[in-house]
Amino acid sequence: MRIAIIGAGVVGATLAQRWTHGGHEICFASRSPRSEKVLKALASLPPGARSAPVAEAVKWSEVTLLATQYRDAEAAVASAGDFGGRVLIDATNPLKPDLSGLIDTGTLSAAELISRAARGARVVKAFNSTGFNVMANPLFPTGRAAMLICGDDPEARATVSGLASDIGFDPIDAGPLSEAALLEAMAMLWIRLAYAHGLGREMAFNLLRR
Repeated sequence: MRIAIIGAGVVGATLAQRWTHGGHEICFASRSPRSEKVLKALASLPPGARSAPVAEAVKWSEVTLLATQYRDAEAAVASAGDFGGRVLIDATNPLKPDLSGLIDTGTLSAAELISRAARGARVVKAFNSTGFNVMANPLFPTGRAAMLICGDDPEARATVSGLASDIGFDPIDAGPLSEAALLEAMAMLWIRLAYAHGLGREMAFNLLRR
């Protein structure tokens, strides 16, 4: 699958590494495709990965991952132009700068606001509720870390579930995009547990079934 990644930070770079090892093609989408940050992310990938301006990368892709800071998200998706029905994975969280809580986004979640800004995109919220270190290795002695996924298009959710499963997560379909506020709150809970409550980053949520 051809995946464009907007954002070459730790989340974007980690998922790029995992997906390329699974046989997916990667293109970093950036306003500065030859920036030091993008080149560093590319250097960690096998030959064939590349970078391009945002609109060009999105047009090439089948799926786009949005892994910027939330404050940059709407501008980033606007620079993509029309997504033409492509899947857009929103991995952002509306965090306050000091990580003390979530920014007030009103009656809509951050994902729903991004969906309004991302013209022609089928938005799916995912890869936001755990740390990049867990994305690098979601396998624990007790099983696979869960990856909760929500979006209004069932086919798009299935696509993202497959990408989560490809790198070792247990994908959980959480329903429509209106559930995204709960996933964003889960991200805040993970941060609080990791830092304020001393559990550290090597932990994740999972779902027990019987």
